[in-house]
Amino acid sequence: MENYLSAPTLIAGPCVIESEQLLDTVAQELVRINQELGVDIIFKASFDKANRTSIRSFRGPGLEKGIELLGNVKRKYGLRILTDIHESHQAELAATVCDVIQIPAFLCRQTDLLVAAAKTGRIVNIKKAQFLSGKDMKYPVEKALDSGAEEVWLTERGNSFGYNNLVVDFRNIPDMKGIVSNVIMDCTHSVQRPSAGDGKTVGDRKFVPMMALAAKAFGATGYFFEVHPAPDQGLSDAANMLELAKLEGLVRVLLK
Repeated sequence: MENYLSAPTLIAGPCVIESEQLLDTVAQELVRINQELGVDIIFKASFDKANRTSIRSFRGPGLEKGIELLGNVKRKYGLRILTDIHESHQAELAATVCDVIQIPAFLCRQTDLLVAAAKTGRIVNIKKAQFLSGKDMKYPVEKALDSGAEEVWLTERGNSFGYNNLVVDFRNIPDMKGIVSNVIMDCTHSVQRPSAGDGKTVGDRKFVPMMALAAKAFGATGYFFEVHPAPDQGLSDAANMLELAKLEGLVRVLLK
């Protein structure tokens, strides 16, 4: 086992809960990587993708079943858990299992959502909106801290660049490090092309490692990867998820 004295925050998992079998497959690999590299990858999956492009898109099992399944992952594999919430009432139940409550980018200015997440006592990870600068994120952070959050993280995931495209201004990373100490790069959502695929979001996962390395150069303290054993068969964000088999190699590069 290799040990890294200042290992970054690492978050990985499937975009959405598709099945218990998928959660087990990903969790087992994260446990193996953690043991091999002496790191602590946080397991991420969404119980509901409430912002899918089409009403016909797969959303997930819903709050109660999703939290039950995430609780099973925590119990069986001892992994820390992160999930996102979209409505204030979801925070309390999510906090019974999750170590980190994530605020989606589109909702990062929703005061009641931030307050509810902060009151759980869990770490609050706020994703930067596609329409905000890094410096603008001081206001969502203030809302969370003033509502009792003890620890707040920020996550970069790109900005809208005209229609159906995103661009990452990596200067946002040092700007956000002036607000909080832990700034994470969402390496998979940042390669999206929102709504560009005839009713669905598409993108190009080949750029995921480059996003991670560029973020490292700009001082990112953590990395977020949506992973799947067969991403092209994934039910959400298929074009952007990293192949699960490639996660360890990329993490090794980032730890150097």
